[in-house]
Amino acid sequence: MNLSRSLEENICYIEDQLPIAASFDLMTRRLKLGDTSAFFLGVNGFCKTDVLQQIFSDLQNPMYMQDDCVKDILVYMESRIGYAQASLENSWEEIFRNVLSGPAALFIDGFDQAILIDARTYPARGIAEPDLERVTKGSRDGFVETLLFNANLIRRRVRSPRLCFAMHGIGSASKTDVAVAYLEDTVNRQLLDKLSRTLDSLQVTSLTMGARSLEELLVRKRWWNPLPSVQMTERPDVACSYLLEGHILLLVDNSPLVMILPCTVFQFTQSPEDYYKSPSVGAYFRLVRFCCMPVSLLLMPVFLLLGGFYPDTARELGLLGDSGMTRQRLFFYVLAVEFLLDLFRYSSSLSSGKFSGSLSIVGGLIIGDIAVSLNWASVEVLFYAAITLLASLAITDTEFSDALRLYRIFLLIFTGLAGLPGFAASFLLILLSMATTPTFGGFSYFWPLFPFNRKALHRLLFRIPTPKAQPSKVWDRGPTGK
Repeated sequence: MNLSRSLEENICYIEDQLPIAASFDLMTRRLKLGDTSAFFLGVNGFCKTDVLQQIFSDLQNPMYMQDDCVKDILVYMESRIGYAQASLENSWEEIFRNVLSGPAALFIDGFDQAILIDARTYPARGIAEPDLERVTKGSRDGFVETLLFNANLIRRRVRSPRLCFAMHGIGSASKTDVAVAYLEDTVNRQLLDKLSRTLDSLQVTSLTMGARSLEELLVRKRWWNPLPSVQMTERPDVACSYLLEGHILLLVDNSPLVMILPCTVFQFTQSPEDYYKSPSVGAYFRLVRFCCMPVSLLLMPVFLLLGGFYPDTARELGLLGDSGMTRQRLFFYVLAVEFLLDLFRYSSSLSSGKFSGSLSIVGGLIIGDIAVSLNWASVEVLFYAAITLLASLAITDTEFSDALRLYRIFLLIFTGLAGLPGFAASFLLILLSMATTPTFGGFSYFWPLFPFNRKALHRLLFRIPTPKAQPSKVWDRGPTGK
């Protein structure tokens, strides 16, 4: 539906569609531009009041008006409104979407177009370093909940004229802004076209949880695929490094997470810390993280298998003491400690920083000692559980670490119930679950291992010096899937 040339009809339509009288944050004002009537509409707190005040002060200044009435709205906007971002719009849907996003609208009697003045401002927190992706050296900025700020952080690092931010609106109620960032000369056009079509075709009321909700809409997963299908980061340097390698970034307004497409399992083994150290040191710690993944997944199940079903072998290897525990008791100990450690980690992650240190001391010293005294756990189980916890914490991506935790519990249950056959069967099911993890675009989740790309795999597994770190061209992942 388009505007009317009658200002009074437009005002009546605005009052019918928006709760002008009931909502305190909607600003309206009748104005006189010489002898021409006008009407202003905006959202309090979204507009730069000082800028709008200066604009309307000039518009209503008799010395500023050469004529008593406005004859051509385009000429009037171009000659009288000196603000950088101003445009004409005649669709009510677009006007309401813009006004509720921040820009102000000026309606002038006699014209079926409104002037949109993008003098918006948003309440925002500082661009501090994200807690989950800290580095000992390097930049200390991070993405925030304001999409424009996030785009500025990317543009500041990548000053290429080929960098593009394509905007999409998602959600029939929320009208959430989603920006697709890519480099025109390196992006996979098939993937970009598919992503644009998918975003435009999404039928959803709102993105309740921001980037997380959008991920679930883009990649439909089964319950047996706990591994993350999309990598997310809060660090601008990480996002820009993937952008320069031909990836696509998704920026969601009101969310500090930036999504990286496409995604492979090896991306969750990377850390910006590697590149703020020397190549040899960075390669060593990357190798440590790789070793932490099988340790986090298999240490406790293997200990349960050997200690419960092959105790003599476990004692010969020094994995089990001479406590004489039965298979059932050891199984109970392992599950109890897994539950307590998960409870401890979850509680400490949500607790205030003032209490997290005290909680660590209580959990590490008092609870562990009492659990052994009450026969709720054994020293061996606590030891291997502690190593497993440290290995999990060494994995940089928490979502990937949580998925490995679910796999580990699955392994423990089947191993405790069926021994070696249960361990083998559950491990094969886990490998099948990993292999069938879907990705957006239908690319292989295990690229460059499958399909095999030796040079790309080498650069993922090892920290390469900066002169050789960037590929001379974007890696070929194969055709885009359905």
